[in-house]
Amino acid sequence: MGRIPLSYLANRLLTLVLTVFIAATLIWLIPRFPCFSWVQVLFQGLTCVDPADAALGRMAAGGGSVADSDAILAQLRTTYGLDQSYFTQYWLYLANTLRLDFGLSTASFPTSVATMIGYALPWTLGLMLISLVITFFVGNLLGALMVWERTPRLWKAAIPAAMVFTSIPPILSGLLLMYVFSTQLRWFPLSGPYALTVEPGWTFDFASSVLYHGVLPAMSIVVVTFGFWALGMRGLMITVQGEDYTTLAKAKGLRPRYILYRYMIRNAILPQITSFALKIGLLVAGQVLVERIFAYPGMGKLLYDSILTQDYPVIQGVSFVIIMMTALSVFLVDLIYPFIDPRIRHGG
Repeated sequence: MGRIPLSYLANRLLTLVLTVFIAATLIWLIPRFPCFSWVQVLFQGLTCVDPADAALGRMAAGGGSVADSDAILAQLRTTYGLDQSYFTQYWLYLANTLRLDFGLSTASFPTSVATMIGYALPWTLGLMLISLVITFFVGNLLGALMVWERTPRLWKAAIPAAMVFTSIPPILSGLLLMYVFSTQLRWFPLSGPYALTVEPGWTFDFASSVLYHGVLPAMSIVVVTFGFWALGMRGLMITVQGEDYTTLAKAKGLRPRYILYRYMIRNAILPQITSFALKIGLLVAGQVLVERIFAYPGMGKLLYDSILTQDYPVIQGVSFVIIMMTALSVFLVDLIYPFIDPRIRHGG
């Protein structure tokens, strides 16, 4: 395996930087796209939304003072940098993004976007990691068992039947679980990240309450996503099952379970590890409505609320963080892949 060559590391870092740079540019460009004059000529139905006007409207709706609306609007435009040219706005945006400074929220003015993301990110990471790890291990195990010749017939019939839940959206599975386990059986709470009677902090009561409230949101994601891993693992296991090293292991008289783990699952699971990194961004996107219906204060709910209120700074900040998480995950998996599979070398 050896050390990672500097040329290979530099190449991966350059790819990471370019990915984040292009994503940040698109995030900045898309909300401003309808504001360009040539776009308004080509697409006359598009409307340009001014964040300063949106913030002023929130103040008026919330009972704020708008006696000198022109002065307030001018101050807001200066605060958001809208009085500068698009070129200046773009470079200021890139410079601020490098410092993870996404500006101020228009819906929750003058709260910074970084503060809102800092509160929501731990909730999303906890829910995402728990559900992703469960689906990864359960899905791959079930996919392997579907191919293994020693799996009981009842299991081989039950596993594909259980994957019928993968055809429904996460929001429907969440509503179904809420109705069964919260409304009817009353085993789990209906919504919220923790009990209102518990004081947040590093205590056992708070941790147990968070885990208890997170069961249904996690399960609503697990039951609709484990089939992705199971079907992928099944196809890979069929390929590995016919390899020469598997046949040789059987000829040596090795135990079937040992062959299943050391020769079949260990080789078939390698492409699934790459999918594990790519699935992070998709899973966060899938959590949007799940977090909304369970009133879970994560990135998904924050993104959903910001779309409803047209809070573009928050939308940009959340989108950038999600893309950054996915890019970093792929980068790390790319570096550790040769340590997982000794047959692969960095740069080879």
